[in-house]
Amino acid sequence: MSLLEAASDATLMVAVGRWQEAALAEIYRRHGAAVHHVARLVLRSSHFADEVTQEVFVDLWKRPEQFDASRGSLRTLLITKAHGRAVDVVRAENARRSREQQRAAEATSFSYDIDDYAWDLVIGDQVKVAVAGLPDDERVAIEMAYFDGLTYRQVAELLGAPEGTIKSRMRNGLRRLRATLVRQGIEAP
Repeated sequence: MSLLEAASDATLMVAVGRWQEAALAEIYRRHGAAVHHVARLVLRSSHFADEVTQEVFVDLWKRPEQFDASRGSLRTLLITKAHGRAVDVVRAENARRSREQQRAAEATSFSYDIDDYAWDLVIGDQVKVAVAGLPDDERVAIEMAYFDGLTYRQVAELLGAPEGTIKSRMRNGLRRLRATLVRQGIEAP
């Protein structure tokens, strides 16, 4: 076993901060498959998952100071970043498709209700802001379960946390989300 293989993630991150490529390679060896797996689950595309994985590790190389061991494990940071970037790719792709479908629908239909569309946009924006305002650990667990369709067990495995912890994070996050939306005047039907 080499010195790098025996080193902790925190020690490897110090080495990455000193531009030691071998340390980044060891971090990739340890966590690259999990990062790619999360990206692939969200994107359902190996090609896009490869790109997201590369972006996550390039970003880690360029900004090693973003890792703070007191805030969580390196694996959690990498998976969180991969998940966030993958969700961004999905949203961008969905927005592109939606624009194309909207243009096609507008070209064929004149019964388009602009009031309903505007209301949906306002509500959607408020929900996005409320979700973004959740603590990272709660937000990531909720996004993985609700937007990616993962089970508690899958989320727990990917984040390297006990299943009970994941359930608590999600429950707390959903409570916060509901309270925020109620304060904004949005209530469940």
